[in-house]
Amino acid sequence: MAGDRTPQSTGGPDDVPTGAGQGWTALSYLIGGMLVWGFIGWLVDQWLDSGGIATGIGVVLGMAGGIILVVRRLGTPT
Repeated sequence: MAGDRTPQSTGGPDDVPTGAGQGWTALSYLIGGMLVWGFIGWLVDQWLDSGGIATGIGVVLGMAGGIILVVRRLGTPT
């Protein structure tokens, strides 16, 4: 019957993916954070000529930020 259907996801910001979607979401947050902040660190290295220190710091900050996003977005549902 028409009233027995479960509502479809609207794709809002509070929707949590299920199954493999959670894995891909977590992986993309971690890799994306490393790439974005690593690139920002590389730009700072080029500007200050610091020999790669800022790139390493940027990658570590990107990983930490990615982990924080994964825990906030995919952590225990409330």
